[in-house]
Amino acid sequence: MSSSTSTRTRILHVAAELVGNSPDGDISTRAVCEAAQVGAPALYRHFGDKEGLLSAVVDHGFERYLATKRERDETTDPVEDLRRGWDTHVEFAVRNPNLYRLMNSPAMRTPPAAALESHRILTRDLERAAARGRIRVAPELAAQMVMSANVGVALMLVARPATFDDAETSRRVRDAVYASILTPEAGPSAPEETEVPSAAARLSALLREAQGSGLSTAEAALMKEWLDRVANTRPED
Repeated sequence: MSSSTSTRTRILHVAAELVGNSPDGDISTRAVCEAAQVGAPALYRHFGDKEGLLSAVVDHGFERYLATKRERDETTDPVEDLRRGWDTHVEFAVRNPNLYRLMNSPAMRTPPAAALESHRILTRDLERAAARGRIRVAPELAAQMVMSANVGVALMLVARPATFDDAETSRRVRDAVYASILTPEAGPSAPEETEVPSAAARLSALLREAQGSGLSTAEAALMKEWLDRVANTRPED
């Protein structure tokens, strides 16, 4: 390991420890430099500024969580994978409250790479569900709905544990959100008014996976745009 890499790693580990032990998750660059025994120029050379350092801390800490998602064995049921994904997200937040609050702080102007990858993994699971005709809206919109609810619940459990003290709250919200997105598992795929949006979401997902669909790149993109628009149309629209 080079001296430069060693210095960066030492700063990162010290910053992560300070964040974890901080009462509110905030740290100062001066405290990091003192604990890591480096000068401010070294910190800024490796991380740019405080936001760059904190973003690196989030990615460093969240890597453990993402590793479990990358290495997991996908089941034959994408819906079960979606439920497990929600639960592991919340579990990580509860175990790492300061890191999780930091990851979702409005002060982080640039989303950490870890957050973006987590969103991509969720979208992929939703695409698998769509290919089976199991979701009512396009995967991208479904991912936004699920992630906003998942993060909201996790933040409330972390930030206000005295108020949100029911262990079943997360599962109740999870099931309510997925009930609005997913089609029934057995019987008719959905009530009559949602059959067309669900079929459009499924066709869009299949088109995305297909090789040699007979459409040009531009035609495929246009077809996907139309299908997603139909999938995301509510009955009253």
